Amino acid sequence: MDHFEKVKNFLTELECEIVSEDPEEQLVVVNKEEEGILNMVIDCEDPILIIEQFLFDVKTDNTETFKSLLQKNREIVHGAFTLDETGTRVIFRDTLQLENLDLNELEGSLNSLSLLISEYYEELLTFAKA
Repeated sequence: MDHFEKVKNFLTELECEIVSEDPEEQLVVVNKEEEGILNMVIDCEDPILIIEQFLFDVKTDNTETFKSLLQKNREIVHGAFTLDETGTRVIFRDTLQLENLDLNELEGSLNSLSLLISEYYEELLTFAKA
């Protein structure tokens, strides 16, 4: 079984809804709304799996928001807050090795995002409104 199919099987087992997929690009988009996951992009870029979830847009001159996000990164078990190439979109991003990826490892990354959203919800909302 190739990495793409393996990842899709894990996502199905974790009860994620596969919204779209592009086998040629080795990319899937998933939802698990009860866990705060909406249009999460999962990309098999051998040798790594890239997981990205858009969180909110931010003004590029918002130093306090960036400082707070960087400080919060220290507490996140898996993944981190990142900015896209425009510097205006805050994304949760994690990367995992595809070669020895297992269900628990992928579940840990998804759970990390869910926990982050539930614990940091009020602050994320404040940042999104700023």
